[in-house]
Formats: sequence, structure tokens, C-alpha cells
Amino acid sequence: MTDSSSNETRKARSPGIKLLFAALVALALIVPLMLVYALVWDRQSQSQTAQDAINAGWGGPQIIAGPVIVVPFRVTQVQDEQVNGQAVSRTVEIEKLLYISPVENVVTTIVNPQERRKSIYRSVLYDARIKGTAHFALPPDLPRFGVTADRLMWDRAELRVGASDARGLTSGGSLSADGKALAVQPGKGPGATGGQGFFAFVPWSGEGKLAVTYDFGLRGSRSLSLVPRGGKTLWNISSAWPSPSFGGAFLPENRDVSDSGFTARYAVDKLALGQPPVGMEELGPPLLDHEAGYAMTPVVDSSATAGGRGTGRALESVSGNSRAVTVGLVEPIDLYSKVDRSVKYGFLFIGFTFLAFLLFDIVGGARVAAAEYLLTGAALVLFFVLLLAFAEVIGFTAAYILGAGAIIGLLSAYSAAVLRSWRRGRFIGALLIGLYALLFVLLNLEAWSLLIGSVLLLIALAGVMYATRNVEWSNVGQGRAV
Repeated sequence: MTDSSSNETRKARSPGIKLLFAALVALALIVPLMLVYALVWDRQSQSQTAQDAINAGWGGPQIIAGPVIVVPFRVTQVQDEQVNGQAVSRTVEIEKLLYISPVENVVTTIVNPQERRKSIYRSVLYDARIKGTAHFALPPDLPRFGVTADRLMWDRAELRVGASDARGLTSGGSLSADGKALAVQPGKGPGATGGQGFFAFVPWSGEGKLAVTYDFGLRGSRSLSLVPRGGKTLWNISSAWPSPSFGGAFLPENRDVSDSGFTARYAVDKLALGQPPVGMEELGPPLLDHEAGYAMTPVVDSSATAGGRGTGRALESVSGNSRAVTVGLVEPIDLYSKVDRSVKYGFLFIGFTFLAFLLFDIVGGARVAAAEYLLTGAALVLFFVLLLAFAEVIGFTAAYILGAGAIIGLLSAYSAAVLRSWRRGRFIGALLIGLYALLFVLLNLEAWSLLIGSVLLLIALAGVMYATRNVEWSNVGQGRAV
């Protein structure tokens, strides 16, 4: 063998060259990893579309609000106008609305959940029963709020209850005042539900206290929110769903969650709301960040008007966003978020496996070609595709075990052939078992994942340093020439 060919052989056996080849192949595998990441996003988008199709005609995430009494009143104002180039002032009488919040509102809600499927996708629907009792009373210092009792038109007073998606009001509703049933009409809900809901004309003159009871069924999906208002709001909610999420502006005072369902109790005081007992402005819909991963704001009913005469204008006197408490019916396992997180650890799998190959190559004398690195990396990337595909059908845990078992078996046998030793192949298999077990733990201990991952990386680095402590890197590959 000539000196030139011997130099080329030594160069090919150089640890630097081998490390460069392994690093280049690993970087090239970032492209399929990004494609898998995009695939997860696409499948999640398809799942959301399928869930929306399931929910169509049933009802979306629901917001309930009220009851609130709305009374028109007249106020005199002076308006300046230009007539023939001169400023003219004239007195006009305009109509406004007074919104009266309850002194106390006690609400009881029972949520009956159910799952609906479309192909391999599913969505959580519910049928809720809402019952409540509210008490109303005008504040004794009403004139200080900008209106006098003689200006109020009690013959047009309305009692309003809202539901943000009126499609869910399929089981009817009832309203009563001081024990007398009221004639319920559709629409004209509070501003917090975008004007959707139902109302009734209430026979009250503002004297004394008024006791209002209400009862209605409501269909929806994913979450149910309540907008508290007035003096004090008490909300007791229960369901057979075992995986609730509690969010919104206030958390429950007490809650009990078990495999058989949950119960929760909210108590919201008027000082926490920061709202006056009566007002001339109505708060708009709350901004909710649901567990399904999107923000939802109810659509304002353009047919609702301040005076209730259907002039086609939007709700008047809507200012700011109201506050809501939200109970979500979430999936116990969000498989797409877990697959998404697992893909982010893909380069860790590739790095550790390539490192083991590189050590066997440099220290153990096994020759690993760039193509063999590439095929091994392709198998590691394929695991995430298998995980996504099977998780949609059999669930995340079973898919994880099945996909990991298939890739471990494949790479153990392939490594034994590439490294020319079943002992080395079993070592690669054991390494992969440890990596997949570690990833499963990290996915289930999200809060501790950074700490655990950092410590194990330190241990892995220490292991590599220990295994190569006696290697004379400058002499590796300079031994015998072929």
C-alpha cells in the first residue's frame, strides 16, 4: 500500500472526520423531525375541525349570565346645534337603560357530560341544568347613581337571562317573580352573552324586594362559564366528568375531584367584582382562554337594542369586558400536546444513539458508515410518526409502548449487524429502552422535566468522559492500515 493511500485511510479513520460525518447526518435529520412536527400540527387542526363538526347544532362553549333587571328611563339633555350658521341650544329628552344587578344570586348547576365520536376523533359535550334564585332591591341612595325613581318606566321593565350560544337552549326555560310565572321570550340577553338568551317583562315597581327564580336547560361543549354580578354570587356546580379544569377570574372556594366526578363551590363578593349595584352601562362578553386552546368571544346580537324595538343596531351602552369563572371539561390525556412535546426531544434520541455508535466506531474499532447513521436516524424519527398514528386510535400510552417496542427491536437487530456483535446490539437496545423510559417520565412530569433532563445529561456526559478517559485521540486510526 502506498503512502498516499495509507494517509487517506488514516484520514478516514480520524475521530474528527467521523464526528463530522455523524454531526452532519444528525443535522440533516432535523428536516424530517420538523416535518413530523408539522404533521402533528396538521392532525391537531383536523381534530379541531372534526370536533367543531361534532359540536355543530349542539352548542359551543357556553357563558351564562344574569338575571339582571333592565328598566328604561328618560333623561333631559341640552344639545347644541348649528342653525343658519348660529349655535342654537335646545332641550331634548332621550331614553336610556338602567341595569339593576341582584343583591344576591344563588346558582346550582348539574352538568351531564357525554362523548361523541366522528371517525377516530371525539368531543366532549354536555347537557346542563341551571337553577337559581336571585333577590333584587333598589339602593336607597338611587339618585346618587344619576337617576330618580320617577323617571323609571316600570311598565317596560325586563328580566334578562343570558346564554352565549342560544342553540343550546333546546329544553326551554322558566322565570318567575315572587312566585308568579312570567311569559318567557327569546333574545335580549345581558351584554356578557352578546345579547343572546331570553327575557320576560317583570311586574315590579321597584318597591321592597323582588325574589326571582329561574330554571333552564343548556347544551354546550368543552366548558361552561358563569358571569357573576351584583352583591354576592354563589355557584354550586357538579358533574360526573372526572377531569375538570377550573379557570377564569376566580377560583372555587371548595372543590372535590374524583374518578366519579367533581363538585365545586364558588363565592364571589361585590367588592371583588368592582361593579356598582345599578348602572347605565352594560359590560361586554368576557375573554376566555379555553382548555381546547383557543380564545372565544361571543358574537353580539345585532338585532338587540337598548330600547328593545329591534331597529337593527348593536347593543348600546356596552363598555369593557365582564369577568367570568370557567369550568372546563378537558380530555384526561391531550395526545397531540404530548406527541408535540415528545418530538422536541427527538434530537436527544438521535444524539445519544449516534454517540454510542461513534464510541463503538472510534474506541471499539467497529466501522459505521454515514449511510448506517442515516438509516438509524430515520428509524428514530419514524417512532414519532408511529406514536402519532397509533395514539389517535388506541391512546397515547398504548401507542407509546407499541411504537417504542417496534423501534427498539428494529434498531437492536440492525445495530448487532452494523457493529458486528450481538452484545453491542443489546447495549444499543438497553440504551434505547432507557431513553424511551426517560422520555415517558419527562412527558408525565412536565414541571420537573428541565431539572431531570439536565441532571441526566450531566450523568451521560460524565459516562462518556469515563469511557474515553484512556483514549489517546491523536493516535486513534493511525494503527494498522488496510
